[in-house]
Amino acid sequence: MSHTTTDEPTRSASGATVPVLAFAGIVVAVMQTLLVPVIKDLPALLDTTPSNATWVLTSTLLSGAVATPIMGRLGDLFGKRRMLIVSLSVMVVGALISAFTDALLPMIVGRTLQGVAMGAIPLGIGLMRDMLPRERLGSAMALMSSSIGVGGGLALPAAALVAQHADWHTLFYGAAGLGVLSIALTLLVVPESPLRAKGSFDLPGAVGLTAGLILFLLPITKGSDWGWSSPTTLGLFAAAVVVLLLWGLMELRVSAPLVDLRTTARREVLLTNLASIMVGVSFYVISLVLPQLLQLPAETGYGLGQSMVVAGLCVAPLGLTMMFTAPVYARLSARYGPRTTLIMGLLVIGAGYAGGLGLMSAAWQTVVTSVLIGAGIGLAYSSLPALIIGAVPASETGAANGLNTLMRSIGTSVSSAVIGMVLANTAQDVGGTAVPTMHGFRVSFLIAAAAVAVGLTLAFFIPRHRPSTATQLRASSEEDANLARAEQALAGEAAAGGSPRGFRGRVLGADGAPVARAKVTLIDRHGRQAGATLSAEDGGYALAVPARGPYVLAARAAGHGPLAHAATHGGDGRLDLDLSLPGETVPA
Repeated sequence: MSHTTTDEPTRSASGATVPVLAFAGIVVAVMQTLLVPVIKDLPALLDTTPSNATWVLTSTLLSGAVATPIMGRLGDLFGKRRMLIVSLSVMVVGALISAFTDALLPMIVGRTLQGVAMGAIPLGIGLMRDMLPRERLGSAMALMSSSIGVGGGLALPAAALVAQHADWHTLFYGAAGLGVLSIALTLLVVPESPLRAKGSFDLPGAVGLTAGLILFLLPITKGSDWGWSSPTTLGLFAAAVVVLLLWGLMELRVSAPLVDLRTTARREVLLTNLASIMVGVSFYVISLVLPQLLQLPAETGYGLGQSMVVAGLCVAPLGLTMMFTAPVYARLSARYGPRTTLIMGLLVIGAGYAGGLGLMSAAWQTVVTSVLIGAGIGLAYSSLPALIIGAVPASETGAANGLNTLMRSIGTSVSSAVIGMVLANTAQDVGGTAVPTMHGFRVSFLIAAAAVAVGLTLAFFIPRHRPSTATQLRASSEEDANLARAEQALAGEAAAGGSPRGFRGRVLGADGAPVARAKVTLIDRHGRQAGATLSAEDGGYALAVPARGPYVLAARAAGHGPLAHAATHGGDGRLDLDLSLPGETVPA
């Protein structure tokens, strides 16, 4: 018997991993609201028409929507940390391009590259799922998911302050600096996940999804300029339907699709994604309405006459509250589950918009509204990745969360288009300038409340539990679910009279006592991870194998040394793992 030692193929996450990943999410989200304080000045700054200037914002939205599911899938295939760094690097290049130009076309190119970074959100969630123990995963994913709103909320006052006291290009220099800092911290602190999905990258699927999303989102963002009933708008919507249907048929026939539509069609995944659109709609309404209300002159009779910076500070609690809601969500979700927490969040958002209808006459009232709606959105956003992760295999985490993030982006896009149309149609003419009215603001809040009502209805139909794994998935731990599934699969094969295709046994410590929560990893002949699980309270583990052949079982637990057993599947697949022994090779 020859001896060899094989370390477990994962680096445990340090205490700084979660803050670093959340910081990356916040940096990415900053890109979405970076130019909000200078939107009205963009035509003059870029020496172009107002219609052309809107492409500076639209390009970021479109590239972010396209990049999110694609980067998620690339992360599943080639490494989530690697693709996170790629996303941030592309963003830095885009920020620097924008920082050095006053021309429209280079600015659009730079902003398009900045949008690619939106893929960092699902990649960060996937890294957390792969590395963190169950007790830390809930609050960590909540913080990462909420970083979209946190970054957007905090960027408003910061960008307003910079725009008011410095050259507007400073905004891009600052964004590039934040991106470089995020890359450095990620390289230093965040380990790579060993989990890889099987298959290759679906390039035709990526092209088809890109075309379909652009055809769909372009008329949504430009419909108010082109006219909602114009041939261009209607033609693009029709083309989007055709392209996305053809793309869906193609994806169903591909062995390794960009988006697994069969998984996406599961009730819990489908309803969660649809609810995400509604949360996105409700989130963006307050971001569009309150800054305008705060900055309108008091002479209008309802405007609050605040400066750009003060308006940003009044809306900033929206993001801050979302950040501080993450630990609250973790406790609520651990007790009631993410479905119930999503419902709670939507109820709080609804209460915020209902109360906000009567809280528009003073700056402090807008702060109260921001805090209340921020708390609700924080709970809702935090629940979404847990619901998705509980319904998809570990190898599809990046792609599935990428699609969910895309659904939120679609919600914000729809919100921007609808609210923009409402405010334009209800505006009044003051000295030759169209000024939003209080009636328009209140109608916008009612639209947000209606979106919340739809989201609540969808959330109530999300299944309470998944069959046979509800308890484990409520805590967002795929390893526990793997243990239950593998035990069922092995027991089923044994009952049918066949040889169980997998390994089972116990993880033992130095005194022969069972070791709970030990990480057991199955590695195939090519050195790739074929499965992973955590040992149960009695030390028991079970791992099904995809095919007969040689595998390595590696186990690790806190306070114990690593161990590796090499074995060929056969017999009853029983193999105890003794953490007190050095790694050894067991002949087949």
